[in-house]
Amino acid sequence: MPSASTSRLVVVLLFAGVDLLDVTGPAEVFALLQRETGDARGYQVVLAAETLSPVTTSAGVRLLPDLTFEEAAVRRIDTLVVPGAVDVDDRRRVRALADPTVVHWVRVLAGRAQRIASVCVGAHVLAATGLLDGRRATTHWSTAQQLAADHPSVEVDADPIFIRDGHIWTGAGITSCLDLSLALVAEDFGEAVALRVARQLVMYLKRPGGQSQFSVPMEPVSTTRRMDDLRHHVARHLTGRLTVADLARQAHVSERQLTRIFRTELGMTPAAYIESARVEVARNRLETTDDTLERVASACGFHTIDTLIRAFRRRLDTTPTEYRGRFRHAGRRD
Repeated sequence: MPSASTSRLVVVLLFAGVDLLDVTGPAEVFALLQRETGDARGYQVVLAAETLSPVTTSAGVRLLPDLTFEEAAVRRIDTLVVPGAVDVDDRRRVRALADPTVVHWVRVLAGRAQRIASVCVGAHVLAATGLLDGRRATTHWSTAQQLAADHPSVEVDADPIFIRDGHIWTGAGITSCLDLSLALVAEDFGEAVALRVARQLVMYLKRPGGQSQFSVPMEPVSTTRRMDDLRHHVARHLTGRLTVADLARQAHVSERQLTRIFRTELGMTPAAYIESARVEVARNRLETTDDTLERVASACGFHTIDTLIRAFRRRLDTTPTEYRGRFRHAGRRD
C-alpha cells in the first residue's frame, strides 16, 4: 500500500496514432479508485511523449502530454503503461506498429519502472525492446500471429484477456485494458476495492486474466480462391455434417491435402475451423435472440445442447448460458 503521503506514479506513453482507449481506459480506472475511496492517495497518472506538443491519436483526438520521455526517465515510476498503434491496409488487414523511437524510450523507462503493462497491440512495442523474450504474453487476436512471427522468443498466447509474467503484464483487446487495470488495482489495494471500481464502470464485475477473448477471428485472410470457396461452403452448410471427406470432395483434393491446406491457410484443422464457425453463429444468436439453447444448438449445427456447451468451453472458456448473461443485447427480441 502507498504511504500516507505518496501516490503511485503511472506513466502512460503517447505517440502519433496511438489508440485512444489504450490511453484513456487505464487512466479512467485509476481515477475512479480515488473517487470511489475518497482517498487522495492511490495513483498519479501522467502522459509522457517525445515532446510537449499535442499528440494526435488514431481517433483524431489530440492529447496533451504532461512531461517528456526524457523528464519521465528521471522519475521513479510505479507502473509504465505501453499502449499500441496499428496500420490497416486496403484489404482491412491489421498490422501492429512499433516506432523505433518509442521502442528506445520504453527500454529506457522500463529501467525506472516497478512494473510494466502493455495494452492491446502495445505488446509489440514491448517485444521489440526484448523485454518479453522468454516470457508468456498476449495481445489482440488480430495481431497475435504477427507477434509470434516477429518475436519467436516470446511465448504468445492469444486466448487470455491479460497475462502476468513476473513484473510485466500484457493485455489483449482494447477494452480488456479495463480488466488489466482492475487487476493492477486489486494487486495494489485489494479485490474489494477493485470490485467497487468495476461496479462504477458498469462492468461484468472483474474478469480474471484467464478469461478467453470473446472477439473470435472468424474471417482470417485467405490467400487462395479455393480456401475462400471452402469457407463460404462451410458458412452455407453449418447445420450439415461437414466432414473432412465432404470438404475434400468439395475442394477436389484428398483428405490429407485438405487438412494441410487448412493448416497452411488458417492455422487450424478443418474440424477446429468448423467448430469455431458454429460457435461464432451461436454467439450471435445468444446475444440477439431469445432462442432456447436447444434451438441455438440446432441452428448452428451442434444438434445437442451438450455439444454446444462443450464447444463453448473449448473456444471461449465459458458456457452458453453464462455468455448470454454477460453479452445479451438489451432490447432485442427476435
